[in-house]
Amino acid sequence: MDFLTDFTPYAGLAVLLYAIRQTKRVPNRFIPIIAVILGIAFAFWQNGITPAATITGLQYALLGIGTVAGIKYFLEKNEKES
Repeated sequence: MDFLTDFTPYAGLAVLLYAIRQTKRVPNRFIPIIAVILGIAFAFWQNGITPAATITGLQYALLGIGTVAGIKYFLEKNEKES
């Protein structure tokens, strides 16, 4: 597959999770659960319901959670330095 085809779902999930985190309506402890549900749902929609799609969805979720955490810690570090 093409790089953009692999990268787009992950980036979209990361942006969506960051937006959910910023709303403050959903507690932070539920964000990983939401990421897993959304990642698997998207992978099922994209590839059909297969075990490989489940693994792909979990990969999207883990990459999205890691990106949101990385952005969060980067922004907190910059705020403390200022």
